[in-house]
Amino acid sequence: MNSITRPSILALLSISLFLALWYALAIYLDTLTLPTPLVVAKVLLDEIKNGQLPYHLSKTLYRLLISFGIAMLLGCAIGIALGRYKQLDYFFDNWLIIFLNIPALVTIILCYVWFGLVESAAILAVVINKLPNVIVTIREGTRALESELLDMAKCYRFSKTKTLRHVIWPQLHPFVMAATRSGLALIWKIVLVVEMLGRSNGMGYQLHLFFQLFDVASILAYTIAFVTLIQAIELLILKPLDSKAQRWRR
Repeated sequence: MNSITRPSILALLSISLFLALWYALAIYLDTLTLPTPLVVAKVLLDEIKNGQLPYHLSKTLYRLLISFGIAMLLGCAIGIALGRYKQLDYFFDNWLIIFLNIPALVTIILCYVWFGLVESAAILAVVINKLPNVIVTIREGTRALESELLDMAKCYRFSKTKTLRHVIWPQLHPFVMAATRSGLALIWKIVLVVEMLGRSNGMGYQLHLFFQLFDVASILAYTIAFVTLIQAIELLILKPLDSKAQRWRR
């Protein structure tokens, strides 16, 4: 059995065991608060057929991608600047600590109060919550850059673009990927809260509606759909990009 097949079989067995335990527990408890996987699957298919799930999922995905892209671009730029210039880092370090410790819920509420229940306020709230984490991760990566390699690039008169591509980026890549993966895990949860508090569409809005109706089957169906989407992004986009960027190590 090759090294690729074995993890696939183990993953399949793990999911099968999880579904079996879920089904057994649902049958044993026999309550509406824990529907069986079959009931949830039926709700999921019905929501896909009537178009409600694709619509709300697309709204959430749009907010996630926009806010994630802004947070990553700004976070990488600021993180590199703080990591390269100590005086700048000393000046803004307390700012980072403050923003890292402000609860996401507080930021979301303040953005809605200050800017209104509009799309830009929702995206801004998500960006503000994610940005400090990206900055800290990239700053630590920049601090760990090999000064000898940077000096070599200067000696060979590398352009800034060439230095970034061939010297800085390969060293920063693990930190960028760490910020990306942790960012996706964090940011979609924040997006759901943002939608729950102040939007009229999206996964968070729907989950809040289902909560009011005590519709656990729909809550689980929408959750499974969104988690599946995030996993697809990881498998189809992030892992291939990671493998491509790591080819220089082989």
